[in-house]
Amino acid sequence: MNIFFVSLGCDKNLVDSENMLGILKDNGYQIIDDEQVADIIIVNTCCFINDAKQESINTILEMAQYKKIGNLKALIVTGCMAERYKEEILEEIPEVDALLGTASFDAILGVMEELREGKKPMRFEDIDRIPKVKSKRVLTSGTYSSYLKIAEGCDKHCTYCIIPKVRGNYRSVPMEDLLEEAAYLAEQGVKELILVAQETTLYGKDLYGEKALPKLLENLCKINGIAWIRILYCYPEEITEELIEVMKQEPKICHYLDIPIQHASDRILKAMGRRTTKEDLIRIVSRLREEIPDITLRTTLITGFPTETKEEHEELKAFVNAMKFERLGVFTYSREDNTPAAKLKPQISAKVMNQRQQELMELQQSIVFAHTKELVGKTFDVLIEGRITEEENVYIGRTYMDAPQVDGFFFLTSQEELISGSIVRAVVTGAKDYDLVGELVKGSENE
Repeated sequence: MNIFFVSLGCDKNLVDSENMLGILKDNGYQIIDDEQVADIIIVNTCCFINDAKQESINTILEMAQYKKIGNLKALIVTGCMAERYKEEILEEIPEVDALLGTASFDAILGVMEELREGKKPMRFEDIDRIPKVKSKRVLTSGTYSSYLKIAEGCDKHCTYCIIPKVRGNYRSVPMEDLLEEAAYLAEQGVKELILVAQETTLYGKDLYGEKALPKLLENLCKINGIAWIRILYCYPEEITEELIEVMKQEPKICHYLDIPIQHASDRILKAMGRRTTKEDLIRIVSRLREEIPDITLRTTLITGFPTETKEEHEELKAFVNAMKFERLGVFTYSREDNTPAAKLKPQISAKVMNQRQQELMELQQSIVFAHTKELVGKTFDVLIEGRITEEENVYIGRTYMDAPQVDGFFFLTSQEELISGSIVRAVVTGAKDYDLVGELVKGSENE
């Protein structure tokens, strides 16, 4: 049977999707890229914020149309939206034939068998379990980077966030399983390993009684073939001296951290249920820059949180201007049912939220554009991801400063043919907004 798969939402969801694809492929199912001829369509959904929820609904409805105009025999919905809204999906979208919760994706094969028997299966295991997958993931990114999900769930319970309700409590993946998976990814040609979880910095606390991320990193660095290791989703209050030290000592670890801070006003941070103050954030950022001078810091902010005043918005802008994060994203607050923040008053209007988001992004643009211009003349390692055209000698890649999907690119001119997946040295000759332009340093091709 032909399977068409749609994976929505975050990189952690993508790992789940790739695991399901591996199970299906190992059991004789054909994975195709044309929904019009698919026998079965699987949509792995997201419902983190309203925009993600709407995208999931629209995608399910779009795929349901292929029961009328295509070859579709069954439509399966998995992931966060299935976990959170199973009754509503079944009631309002009768074309859906099966549902799997976030902790149940390893039951996909059993669901397929029940569908063949004419049943309408639903699988919702204990939300705090970790699915057991024996099959190898099917990599879908098409690049030389891949995500390694080191933990599931979250214990923080920020007042605006629904994740603990749909993903469960924090639970780490055993280290031996991660090392085995990372070795497999290296065998598949992956050069950049990107560690993800709802919170990477707490890795191992539940299993080993202490934060074990530094130890995990040391072991991952021993795997042949992996050249870069990047760490995302580090809660600032959990960053330890041990983590800083291993980043300094291990050359494979990118000097890059993604640190979601969400705001800088102490009152708003407390209302969000965050564990830091503005003073804490300044201290942590300053410490990272002191110990790792070439570190690139990415963060995310929420603007328009309920009760946020104009003065607190200005305070956040001043903080961003002072900290000068190299990478920054801004979300407008999304009101989620059954969260404490949804009950706060006053809620900020969409018009005001959008205006505040625009102001923050315009400020950040000026910071980033000034930073990229300062890089002209400097030399960096560049991971080559492909050639733009056969006729031109221009390649596209990234430095350690840029994570895939969210950051910028390095456009590299080379008279020598470069191999995708290789890491070369290049000098920056120019900057265009968020991207860098440069030339190959002779003698460094295809390292």
